Amino acid sequence: MAQKSNVSRAQTVIAIFIVIGAIYIIRLFYIQVIDDSYTLSANNNVLRYVTQYPARGLVYDRNGKLLVYNEAVYDLMVLPAQVKEIDTAEFCHLLQISVEGFRERLNKAKKYSRYKPSLFEKQISKETYGYLEEKMYRYKGFFVQPRTLRKYPKAIGAHLFGYVGEVTQGIIDKNPYYKSGDYIGVSGIEKAYEEELRGIKGLKIKMVDVHNREVGSFNEGKHDTASIAGQDLYLSIDGDLQEYGEKLMAGKMGSVVAIEPSTGEILAFISSPAYDPNLLVGRVRGKNFKLLSEDSVKPLLNRAMAGTYPPGSTFKMVNDLIGLQEGLLTLDTRYTCQGKGSSPIRCTHDHQSPLDVYVAINQSCNPFHWQVFKSFINNSGHGSIRDNYVSWRNHVMSLGFGKKLGTDLQFELSGNVPSAETFDKIYGKGHWNSMTIRSLSIGQGEILVTPLQLANYAVTMANRGTYIAPHVVKTIGTSQSEKRVFATSVSTIDKKHFEIAIEGMRQVATLGTARWSQIEGVTMAGKTGTAENPHGDDHSLYMAFAPAENPKIAIAVVIENAGFGSTWALPIASLMMEKYITGTIKRPAVEEKMMTSKLY
Repeated sequence: MAQKSNVSRAQTVIAIFIVIGAIYIIRLFYIQVIDDSYTLSANNNVLRYVTQYPARGLVYDRNGKLLVYNEAVYDLMVLPAQVKEIDTAEFCHLLQISVEGFRERLNKAKKYSRYKPSLFEKQISKETYGYLEEKMYRYKGFFVQPRTLRKYPKAIGAHLFGYVGEVTQGIIDKNPYYKSGDYIGVSGIEKAYEEELRGIKGLKIKMVDVHNREVGSFNEGKHDTASIAGQDLYLSIDGDLQEYGEKLMAGKMGSVVAIEPSTGEILAFISSPAYDPNLLVGRVRGKNFKLLSEDSVKPLLNRAMAGTYPPGSTFKMVNDLIGLQEGLLTLDTRYTCQGKGSSPIRCTHDHQSPLDVYVAINQSCNPFHWQVFKSFINNSGHGSIRDNYVSWRNHVMSLGFGKKLGTDLQFELSGNVPSAETFDKIYGKGHWNSMTIRSLSIGQGEILVTPLQLANYAVTMANRGTYIAPHVVKTIGTSQSEKRVFATSVSTIDKKHFEIAIEGMRQVATLGTARWSQIEGVTMAGKTGTAENPHGDDHSLYMAFAPAENPKIAIAVVIENAGFGSTWALPIASLMMEKYITGTIKRPAVEEKMMTSKLY
């Protein structure tokens, strides 16, 4: 029995060895014959993996004019393990770098990996590449990888387009698509539409001889993948209007936003001071970014969305609309005004008194609008002062203030319509009233708006109470692609009440503060504003739409520290509307003054 047991054990052991051997044989056969991934790994020292960077999508304006395109540049890559003795002096001369710079770059690459390619010198120009290409065979371990950079045919739209920059390690850690040396949209539409614009990277595996020369594709290119170019963007921007507006705003701090009321499409998006977007492209980007960021006039600041200002008198129709909605203001309502002697809010000038809502708007009467505001806040029939204020604030926010509008651009600020809780903290609950917060009645105090919101306010007036979220991209892919859909908002004010406010705005252009800037053959509906500024001179504001009967364009202009709204903001807005609607300018003297005047 013992002998049989020993034989059985021996057979079992032999069987185990046979099975293990068979497994190894099958595995080796699979590795060596069927699966070529190990072959690829073994041949890493003679293969070159070249990323195929896709071209970013192009950008066109609403009329099909090219605004942003790509230009070829080249990145010099290095495989440290393959770098042998080279003529360092000649190599550095070709690249226009120092020997110390060469060593620093090579050491950095070695720390990353001796066997994987990494960036040695980025964004080499076509000219430098032409000289380098002829001599690359002398520099084993180095190779060139093509890519593209943004190019702008006209020096406009810097804040709108944004810029592209190299990815950070934080971005790489969060998104596996990006690798060291990749580029990504940092601001503007480049950031907002990064996934659409960037495309899909490809890969080519090249065989390289001992002289660092490519001798063909590995395995006839079976493992290569083609890059896919990014999708083109067709903007709502009118390139000619954008360029014209930037010329008018030269030498001035502020912004202009123009929108097509019926669609919410942004026609012009201007922040001034601006800069040439080509300055933030290529190898000079770092140097220029530093210079721009240190400039005292802050040209990198996108004032159109990130600048906030008191709306001043442009806000007065808001209180009128709320009064009309709540039955506290009618066409028969009259309030008195003692001009500059008025109290507790004085008027800016003397005019007829008592006056109705039409005259109050076209003469921009402060006491009238204070009385309208007070009648609502103090109305005991509606509730407490605090409850009435909450109701007032809800009406205001329904018109697009105090919140983000849902635009397709990044970094939009919400402005500020102070909450009741804010006043509770400032004055104590139950210790504030209409007198305490009276500045809100004329667009001053704690209320702040962005130029984008001010333009959207003009849109809401033009549409009699509705607006589509303002946006800059119409279609993606082709101009015939399906238009993008954005949310529509409806105010709490009945449509019928807007007609009264709009008539007042028409009278501003014909009888009031805007009568000196009329457009021949076109009726504007607008409102000037002179916003008090605790940090310096008053801001000049104007918001309007035209033609008043069938609005094609709504606009807001803010000029910082420029004084009266009728002096600077109004002429610029009226010129832009004239240019857009008629295609010509019949007021050359006004145009020349606006273009040549420098306010800072």
